[in-house]
Amino acid sequence: MHEMAAYSTMAMTLGLVVARPHVGPTFRITPALAAVIGALFLTAIGVVKPGHAVDAITNLKAPFIAIASMMVMTEVASRVGLLGWWASRIEARARTTGALFALVFGVGVLTSSLLNNDAAILVLTPVVLTMVARRYPGRPAMLVPFAFAVFMSAGVAALPVANPMNMVVADFSGIDFNTYARQMIPVAIAGWAIAFVMLRLVFRAPLRAPIEPTSATAQRATPIQQLTMVLLVAVLAAYPIVGSFGGPVWAVALGGAILSLVVINRHHRTTGDTTSIAEVVVRGVSWETLVFLLAVLVMSFGLRDVGLVDRLASLYGGGDLGVIGVSSALGSAVLNNHPMSHLNMMALASAPHHDTAVFAALVGGDLGPRLLPMGSLAGLLWIEQLRRHGLELRIGLFVRVGVLLAVPTIAASLAILAW
Repeated sequence: MHEMAAYSTMAMTLGLVVARPHVGPTFRITPALAAVIGALFLTAIGVVKPGHAVDAITNLKAPFIAIASMMVMTEVASRVGLLGWWASRIEARARTTGALFALVFGVGVLTSSLLNNDAAILVLTPVVLTMVARRYPGRPAMLVPFAFAVFMSAGVAALPVANPMNMVVADFSGIDFNTYARQMIPVAIAGWAIAFVMLRLVFRAPLRAPIEPTSATAQRATPIQQLTMVLLVAVLAAYPIVGSFGGPVWAVALGGAILSLVVINRHHRTTGDTTSIAEVVVRGVSWETLVFLLAVLVMSFGLRDVGLVDRLASLYGGGDLGVIGVSSALGSAVLNNHPMSHLNMMALASAPHHDTAVFAALVGGDLGPRLLPMGSLAGLLWIEQLRRHGLELRIGLFVRVGVLLAVPTIAASLAILAW
């Protein structure tokens, strides 16, 4: 009885996350609200115990500090115009469509590494689409390959801080920053290379199209933009150094966030902006995402207690990386990668070759959302961004491109892990 109710509630929750239905003329059910409704319902019928919420908060406390800190740094980078500066340099340097595409993909990789994959997708998408619309007036179809370049450049997270989901799993599984980086940087590099080549092949016709000449010139970075860039690079460099002494990732991220607020405060004094530091924090942190992660983990504890985690553990019992990675990818595509990652980290708690098994699950969780748009919260928000720019992406196109990229990337990534 409880098992069927748990599965049905998870299905209902994911349906609400994908559909985001309106209730009345103005109110809309958000992914976070859908997850909270699901968690409360499972609590009401006894599948989720009150103590599960305490366990979830305990497990997520350190990752949440790091994730919120990264969000604050992203907000500061956006406010000082750092992404706009990158876009101006791309636009001024690109003389062909192929060159513009390569530069956009490269900036997507850089943004997802310096900030995180959500920032690369959600913050960079409107910047890129606006620039492409300007370079290809009257040709809306040209938006499609560049939109995919932004989405697909945020592949396997080379560092745990590059993906909130990976940060949560690594912290829960006791995998430190440097161990994660040593294993996943080669995987990420291979994934980026495969994704770039496959996208060039899939969109080879539009990427041969002529580009409108531009009179735009590469903007010089302002002192505050230079300072922000130095800060982001310094934070990135500090992670492995602090990690080598056993220090926590969240402390480095929190320090970077505090320093970024000092930078934005200086920027506000220079420009006369009256926005308070508190407003920057409130607007910068995606509270929706944090609530979604918390509620989904609470639901995952309920699914564990009705036996789903045991079933996954049995499936993964042989320690076959292919089984773990492919199952995680398919589960992430259908269930969404956040609940799937929570189920995986519990199922793999006693797995043989634990760290490598967790990395295989993370590969599946990072790449599975390429198969179906409901596979990640970032993917759903990316599609919403495209709609706001007048681009309705067909589900068939998403799946076709996703399969062509995901299959070789997952295969190569798992092969590197197994090597």
